[in-house]
Amino acid sequence: MNIEPLLKYMNDYVTLTEEEKDFLVSKVICRKYLKGQYIVQQGDICKYSCFVLSGCTKTFYMDPQGQEHIVMFSIEDWWSSDIGSFINQTPADFNIQCLESTELAMFSYDVIEELYSEIPKLERFFRQVTERGLIASQKRIVRSFSLSAKEQYIYFRNQYPKIDQRIPQYMIASYLGITKEFLSKIKSQLALE
Repeated sequence: MNIEPLLKYMNDYVTLTEEEKDFLVSKVICRKYLKGQYIVQQGDICKYSCFVLSGCTKTFYMDPQGQEHIVMFSIEDWWSSDIGSFINQTPADFNIQCLESTELAMFSYDVIEELYSEIPKLERFFRQVTERGLIASQKRIVRSFSLSAKEQYIYFRNQYPKIDQRIPQYMIASYLGITKEFLSKIKSQLALE
């Protein structure tokens, strides 16, 4: 499997020598998942931090009534993990499921610790990735109570270009916290503008 997208992504944060790249490549696990397969399920321990080489995943919480609440989509060049479960090695709060056939570059907790030790600049890299994720999560919370549903949808479309063709509308509605009927109404309004 080609992990060039991961190396290119990392290069935006840190510069690795050829030896460091070789060591990193020797430690990463590459895996293909089929559409519908789970990477982690609620209650299990999240064993990997995953970089999406190709495909699309959804991260969601299933409430006690069986209602699905989508908190994130991960597409190419995004990370996918239940970060709290991964860092603390405790049961996951979220499910991560593939919405398409998906290829991942995966790092186990122990491997990341080894990478920090062997290539210290990777600790900075993973810290920055985690910080960016935290900031995005906090901004999403603010958007959820400060923007209208229409404004949230426009932001979503800009954040995930062309994803409308990749995932069902009811999932986008779940992510936005609205009904699929309301999402249809918003899309109709935008088409007229």
